[in-house]
Amino acid sequence: MLNIMGMVGQLKRPALLAHAAHAGAAHYRRERLLKKILNTESLPRSGEALIRLMEIEADQNAARVGRAAVYDVAAHVETWIAIVGEAALYRAASTQERLT
Repeated sequence: MLNIMGMVGQLKRPALLAHAAHAGAAHYRRERLLKKILNTESLPRSGEALIRLMEIEADQNAARVGRAAVYDVAAHVETWIAIVGEAALYRAASTQERLT
C-alpha cells in the first residue's frame, strides 16, 4: 500500500487542478469514468488502476507543461478525479484487509 500511495502522494500539480479533482472525487463513479479513461470494459482492481492512471496522467502533465496543442484540461481533470477516487478505494480496501 505504501508504495502506490507514496507514488500518488509525490505527484505535485497546480493547486487549481488538485482542487478540481478533490471536488469531483466526491461524485466519482468508477464504472463510468474509469472505463472511459482506461478505454476498457472490465475494471481492474484499484492498485492496478492507480498505476495505469498515473501513467496516463504523466503523459497529460507532459503535454500541459510542454504547452502541447493536444493538451486537454478536461481530460486531465477527469484523470485526477479518478486518481483521487481510486486512491480512496485502495486505502479503504487495504484498511479492510488489515482488519480481517
